[in-house]
Amino acid sequence: MNRDFAFVDELVPGIRWDAKYATWDNFTGKPVEGYAANRIVGTRSVCEALRTARANAAELGFGLLLWDGYRPQRAVDSFTRWAQRPEDGRTKPRHYPNIDRDAIFERGYVATKSGHSRGSTVDLTLFHLDSGDLAAMGGGHDLMDAVSHHGARGLTRVESGNRNRLRAVMEASGFLPYDTEWWHYTLRDEPYPDTYFDFPIGQPGGRA
Repeated sequence: MNRDFAFVDELVPGIRWDAKYATWDNFTGKPVEGYAANRIVGTRSVCEALRTARANAAELGFGLLLWDGYRPQRAVDSFTRWAQRPEDGRTKPRHYPNIDRDAIFERGYVATKSGHSRGSTVDLTLFHLDSGDLAAMGGGHDLMDAVSHHGARGLTRVESGNRNRLRAVMEASGFLPYDTEWWHYTLRDEPYPDTYFDFPIGQPGGRA
């Protein structure tokens, strides 16, 4: 692994994670190529900003739960192959209920060159520090639908408020939002804005 990258949990005490693409709980319906361990990796710069974000969230009574960080290019390539396969209906109701799977690129939910592969983009949400429960956000990770957009209609006051809190925390910590995904943030001053990495995510003893 590039020495400018690290496992986020080693540098950001108290952060929680559930690396969705290392599990069966994602829009492809199985673990994704390049995710050999359920860990989140990011640049050291993004880890530093996440320490600030965690502290800012804690002042509001929340913690941070990461779903994804650095994403190997081979994983992005596997998304392209998945989109070209016939629809099997397994993940459509939960992740892309109102569009065809090959439209996820056209609508901007997935890209053939992802900011995640540059190492300074994260997918995350809030959880309540007092209970550990996830904050209500009006939709989960990778729900590719208009309800996931910033400013979406039909949210409850609590859901809208929680999205606004997450956005405020992240922007104050040096991150930029992404219009169509409330959970997606990129470090404003990312160290590798033009480089797309492809090393796999593994356990500490087996880093690439």
